[in-house]
Amino acid sequence: MPEDETQPPTRTATRPQSPQTATATASATDSPAPRTAQTASGSAGPAPWVLRLVAVGLVLTALNLRPAITSLGALLEEVRDGLHMSGSLAGVLTSVPPLCFAVFGIMAPRLARRFGPATVVCAGMVAIAAGLVIRPFVGSTAGFLAASALALMGIAVSNILMPVIVKRWFPDRVGSMTGLYSMALALGTALAAAVTVPMTDALGGSWKAGLGIWAVLAAAAVLPWIPLMRDGRGAAGQATAQQHGDAPALRITRSRTAWGLACFFGLQATAAYIAMGWMPQIFRDAGVSAGTAGVLLAVTMAMGVPLAFVIPRVAARMKNQGPIVVFLCACGLVGYAGLYFAPAGGAWAWALLLGIANCAFPLALTMIGMRSRSGAGVVRLSAFAQSTGYLISIPGPLLVGVLYQHSGGWGLPIALMAGLMVPQMVAGILAGRDRTIEDEC
Repeated sequence: MPEDETQPPTRTATRPQSPQTATATASATDSPAPRTAQTASGSAGPAPWVLRLVAVGLVLTALNLRPAITSLGALLEEVRDGLHMSGSLAGVLTSVPPLCFAVFGIMAPRLARRFGPATVVCAGMVAIAAGLVIRPFVGSTAGFLAASALALMGIAVSNILMPVIVKRWFPDRVGSMTGLYSMALALGTALAAAVTVPMTDALGGSWKAGLGIWAVLAAAAVLPWIPLMRDGRGAAGQATAQQHGDAPALRITRSRTAWGLACFFGLQATAAYIAMGWMPQIFRDAGVSAGTAGVLLAVTMAMGVPLAFVIPRVAARMKNQGPIVVFLCACGLVGYAGLYFAPAGGAWAWALLLGIANCAFPLALTMIGMRSRSGAGVVRLSAFAQSTGYLISIPGPLLVGVLYQHSGGWGLPIALMAGLMVPQMVAGILAGRDRTIEDEC
């Protein structure tokens, strides 16, 4: 496997390491492990059937990490009418995902150390299935929000632990397996956006059935993890996590690169959740049918399927990722300009451009892996950038809902979305510079 799929090969050769960094590097699991490597418990590597089962589990889990959000975006108008929500309250609803990701994602590493990552992901899939079954039928806005939070809690912990599982079971195929589950994640996002409205019509036109049916996919994702919960390598997974936890701590808040990554991650997440929550409504208000609006959102989300492979590989070959950041943000600016001036006339073009802009997500994940020399540093940087980033993204969808309700149209909300592309570009350029957090801390 080429080295550029994981860490840049020249990092440790070109920069001297402090004793703390050297200790962290030695204690982390960044070095490629052979296929027959011993685990921490001294046993041989995983059996082939275990690896196949983990791969199936990764794909099914990734497919479930966004439908709870994009299916709601496709039926947001029906849900608002059915639960008598105001535009501001609907904005609160679209802000719940990043809030849950920030709050519950922090719990994931500790839960994984105690119970093992497979057990936690299995429980996450159960939580998603339960939340999706419950939320359409509770009959109140508060109950709908609570059930959505349950599903999003399962998404949050699973989302954080996916890279941990890849590193644990596929240490010599991190790039390819990350690409596999990234593609599945984008596919699930697009699929839910595209078929929720037609599926709702086929189920008798009930938005409750259209939302609840996605629990079936989550229930299917529970199955591969059940035998893995009994895998004798749980101690090895916990030992690996403990190694990361025992590495000398970096004062990561002193790093400009870490803050740049956090802001870039937060602003791209803001754009993504605004798109997932509000884009179908923008098109519907412009005269596009509900079904077509869902497909347009699916086009935006589906751009992540091929680009999840392309962008990380290109970025890993570049010392500075700033040019990619500028290109993605420029696509976003043109897309928002199109939504402002001709939302229906050029709908397909705007959906395509905004889909390219949304691929800042895999770029952010790639830069997280490139901005530290050690595995322990990557873990800490990932936790800081994602938790801080999701906190930054919370007000965006809510503010869009408030502006939409009080301005009576989409002019101001779209102007806000376009304006946020400018600081996203600045933060991305800062994060894309060829340096590591160890240099700055």
